[in-house]
Amino acid sequence: MPDRKHVLLRLDPAVHEALAKWAADDLRSVNAQIEYALRLALKQAGRDPRRRDSDGAAPPGDG
Repeated sequence: MPDRKHVLLRLDPAVHEALAKWAADDLRSVNAQIEYALRLALKQAGRDPRRRDSDGAAPPGDG
């Protein structure tokens, strides 16, 4: 597995509480839930990192 990036993140306590409840419902850690939420947002914005090749370009015919 490639190296993971470490990020310091400051959250409003209410946001953290909501994330923690969502994570518990989905049987994930808060960290995994944050990554899940970020991936959902990236996909909705048309910036899904899994759909890009190694140089960052979208696949042919994708946009």
